[in-house]
Amino acid sequence: MKGFKGRLLKKLKFIPTIKSLRKSFAFHPYHKHPFSNHNRHSQPVYKDQDCKINIHIPDPVIHSKDQKGKGTDLDQFDVGHQDNNKPAPKTEFKETTTKEGHSQLPIASNAFDKPETVKIHSPLKDFEEKCPPGGENSVVLYTTSLRGIRKTFEDCNAIKYLLSSFRILVHERDVSMDMEFREELWRLFGEKVIPPKLFIKGRYIGGADEVIGLHEEGMLKKLFEGIPSNIPCSECANMRFLVCPNCDGSRKVFAKMDDDDEMCLKCPDCNENGLVKCTACY
Repeated sequence: MKGFKGRLLKKLKFIPTIKSLRKSFAFHPYHKHPFSNHNRHSQPVYKDQDCKINIHIPDPVIHSKDQKGKGTDLDQFDVGHQDNNKPAPKTEFKETTTKEGHSQLPIASNAFDKPETVKIHSPLKDFEEKCPPGGENSVVLYTTSLRGIRKTFEDCNAIKYLLSSFRILVHERDVSMDMEFREELWRLFGEKVIPPKLFIKGRYIGGADEVIGLHEEGMLKKLFEGIPSNIPCSECANMRFLVCPNCDGSRKVFAKMDDDDEMCLKCPDCNENGLVKCTACY
């Protein structure tokens, strides 16, 4: 038994106990346990060291020789292998201009040339030049309000309705309201013609068929460029005529004679219909 116990005691001496571990290891809050897993998986800690990397950049190979073989201030970097037998490429320089705060910009050779004047063709020049009195910069329409001839009356109403859709100022001259307008129209053409007739800025556009055809082609609106918009007249409501204030439309006035007699005379102010032109419209 002594031999067995002796061998057992020798083995027990090498078994570590809690007391022996406390004596052998001095525990500190910053020291980790030697058998802990944190010691195995913890990342390495490096102290501050002067880690300087010296990178050597070789100087570029410079070939700078003029015709005599001497060095010049204009150097060219040698990029790759070049064949000395081939002629060097020529470099073209262009005139540049520099603005304040901007980079240099190339100037075209024709930048300082005078700009060419562009002539704008007016579509009115394609029509015959016939200018009614006072129609140099306006739209004049000769029409009639009489229903004697249905075709003429319908054509005049169609043109008036078409022009009203453009909301422009149209000087309507009714030949049935004043004989002076009828004679004026006949003098323009040198013969007896029937309305409607349209004039724009001293150019004869045409009758009902021509005006409607231009509107269907989309050309009529271009002819009205520069024409002011229509504003209703406060005196005649765009009727262009007023009742004569002298005779009240009767076309007759009475004049006293020397013997206190009255004589009936024709009113000198109104036309054949007892009307006078609106002073605000004409």
